[in-house]
Amino acid sequence: MPSKKNKAKKVQKNKSDNRLIKITGVLLILLSLYFMIAFISYFFTWRADQDAVLRLSWGILVDGEVVVTNWLGRLGAVLSNLFIYWGFGIAALFLVPVIFEFGRYLIKRMPLSTIYILFQKAFFAMTFTSVTAAFIFQNSSFPWGGNFGNAVTYWLSNFVGQLGLVIMLLFAALSFVIWKFNPALETLTLATPQGMIKIPTFLKFTRRKASAVTAKPEREEALKPRTDNSRDEPDFSDEVVIPKTEPTTDNPSFNSTQELSGELKLELPDTMVGEPSPAVAQPFEKVGPETDQFEEISAPQPTPRKRVSLDDIELETTAPESAASAVPNLQITEENKDHLDPFDPTLELSNYQPPTLDLLLDYSDQKVEIDRDELEANKDQIIRTLLNYKIEITKIRATIGPTVTLYEIVPAPGVKISKIKNLEDDIALSLAALGIRIIAPIPGKGTIGIEVPNKKKQIVSFREVVQSDKFQKAKMDLPLALGKTISNEVFVADLAKMPHLLIAGATGQGKSVGINTIISSLLYKKHPSQVKLVLIDPKKVELFPYGLINKHFLAYLPNEDEPIVTETSKVIYTLNSLCIEMDTRYDLLKKARARNIREYNDKFTARKLNPLNGHKFMPFIVLVIDEFADLIMTAGKEVELPIARIAQLARAVGIHLIIATQRPSVNIITGVIKANFPARLAFKVTSKIDSRTILDGGGADQLIGRGDMLLSIGGNVVRLQCAFVDTPEVEDIVKHIGDQQGFAEPFYLPEYVTEESAAGNKSLSLSDLDENFWDAAHLVVSNQHGSTSSIQRKLQLGYNRAGRIMDQLEALGIVGEANGSKPREVLYFSEQELLQLKENMLNGN
Repeated sequence: MPSKKNKAKKVQKNKSDNRLIKITGVLLILLSLYFMIAFISYFFTWRADQDAVLRLSWGILVDGEVVVTNWLGRLGAVLSNLFIYWGFGIAALFLVPVIFEFGRYLIKRMPLSTIYILFQKAFFAMTFTSVTAAFIFQNSSFPWGGNFGNAVTYWLSNFVGQLGLVIMLLFAALSFVIWKFNPALETLTLATPQGMIKIPTFLKFTRRKASAVTAKPEREEALKPRTDNSRDEPDFSDEVVIPKTEPTTDNPSFNSTQELSGELKLELPDTMVGEPSPAVAQPFEKVGPETDQFEEISAPQPTPRKRVSLDDIELETTAPESAASAVPNLQITEENKDHLDPFDPTLELSNYQPPTLDLLLDYSDQKVEIDRDELEANKDQIIRTLLNYKIEITKIRATIGPTVTLYEIVPAPGVKISKIKNLEDDIALSLAALGIRIIAPIPGKGTIGIEVPNKKKQIVSFREVVQSDKFQKAKMDLPLALGKTISNEVFVADLAKMPHLLIAGATGQGKSVGINTIISSLLYKKHPSQVKLVLIDPKKVELFPYGLINKHFLAYLPNEDEPIVTETSKVIYTLNSLCIEMDTRYDLLKKARARNIREYNDKFTARKLNPLNGHKFMPFIVLVIDEFADLIMTAGKEVELPIARIAQLARAVGIHLIIATQRPSVNIITGVIKANFPARLAFKVTSKIDSRTILDGGGADQLIGRGDMLLSIGGNVVRLQCAFVDTPEVEDIVKHIGDQQGFAEPFYLPEYVTEESAAGNKSLSLSDLDENFWDAAHLVVSNQHGSTSSIQRKLQLGYNRAGRIMDQLEALGIVGEANGSKPREVLYFSEQELLQLKENMLNGN
């Protein structure tokens, strides 16, 4: 008989065995090939086989008298007739790539989230193609649209008429083109053998003001508290905001104003303690936060547009629109700059709705009440342990947090603090508790703190933190709703003032949840035009849900298929690209005579900077690296050097780093990195050495795990319970944002070209050029606009191929070098110069 241990190993092995998934993937790929051959054969054999298979009976598969001519026999004839004749007609061919991609994703173990999007696109394509083909070929004997297309066409023709059906199909086609490619409709473009010619629209209404005539929408809060009990709030060295509340006196049996009279006093918050038993004396004080009632309010609506009078509109005869006219606010002169409204970067996505609280789970029904007997027992045990070592105290009080209770004691005169600090292990033994931590003394108070974990721990939900008044009214550049303090108060920090954050913690202690909490805080508070995220995930499974918001909040290299960076080589390119972006921003700050990004953006929104000179609105960029240790082990200095450079210089230009690792050893977190990361966030680690590495002191090894963490900023250490946001909640938040209209193009980082690849492109012959090279060259020269995205869009090329063409254009001197995210300078001014270059290359010159 096999033992239980062997059975467990066998079950674990079966769970990690992916052979069945691979077999399924191979089967789907071969099935797509089978369908493709059967469908193609149907186009040639449908007349001969139709009488045999038209009955739609599976019995013909075993009927030996049935003879078909389909290349794949009776099964191929039945399947092709089912999907083409009875189904979608020629649109059934769309099933082939869908099944093939499904199998490929299973084999490569890639996330299946994009398969769902592919299914949606395929369904739309099949429906539209089937109906269109059935309408066009109504009198054909071949089932171009299948029975589905014929039925829909017949019904719609009777409902809206033949002309109405044409209009519906045309509307569907144009809507798809506009949604997919977002073309500029201000000018008409005519394709000729000589190239693309723009036809000017001579009657064009333009507003006198360079900005859109919309009132600047104020960033309203998604949810507001029912009552406003805001108070003055101190912070830690202007870095972190900590709420401070006054004790409440709802229970008359608790006296919060008693003076010390030599007796021991235990202070308890009424909101977390059950009704005390009558047998227990109550000479104790009470401290704790007031509980606010909150009310959900609908998400903010965009500010209605202003009415435009005829005086604000003028009839203008214009020449063909240039590339520069697409840049907002160009017509800035000394005469009109004082009459322009302030620039608002949120107007491009003015209908954007931030996530609402109904996307988050509510754990209010799971709140636990702290047992008063437990508090009394802990108090008595602490006093008894201290008296055993002849340490007397004059006062003790308790402040209850979600997972930890802080007992503050006032020692008697003449007692050395070091004696109490050395009793840390003895107090932990007497209380039979894990994670005792002594703070001797508490900064800013004349007391000594003893943190004792609660037996019943309370979940700090992300919803509770986000709906708090502290987060909703936070006037910060990058607010982070991290969780609650041990006094049960919401804790909000500003990443822009940290300015970089280093996160460490052992596996399973809440590090990934903390990263999701940080990212979700930014998604709830900021507009897509105000902040961009660069996500690096070497583990490939933690940050992939955020890929759906690539056209809203993400920034990545232009030649990448996936917005989440997972490969080490691409990580190196991304970090060096951020260095280029940093240098470009510093150049703009120098031109604008601004010291930091806030001053620069204030000048830009006040229209004191001209976009014709290269100025643009700068969003904050937050770089998140989930597992830094893996990058250091595989790339070493190639990763460490650009990160150190960004950490040293990028604060002023709005680029901030969040680096997480589960191995806070000295060879991973080097001195160069630590020196530039004054803010450290430590979850539970396994040893005191790791705690000293991340915090420069002990404490992280004494945490209790599951979101219990220490935040160190400028020498101040705050114990927090991280807000919990589950993976389904993150997916709902991302889906809410991804379903809304995004920018026409993602926020691309500057192109980064290594010296080796640049050297390899210097010598090019005519045979080395891409077959679309000259079309791209004519396009760039005629428009005087050199960008990879325009080549991709106009010539219908993939971005990698368009990027190679752009490198060849640079190598032959047609365009200049990459200049950050701005279009390249075009060095040829006429097509005659291109013809001369082509002739010289043909002649070998």
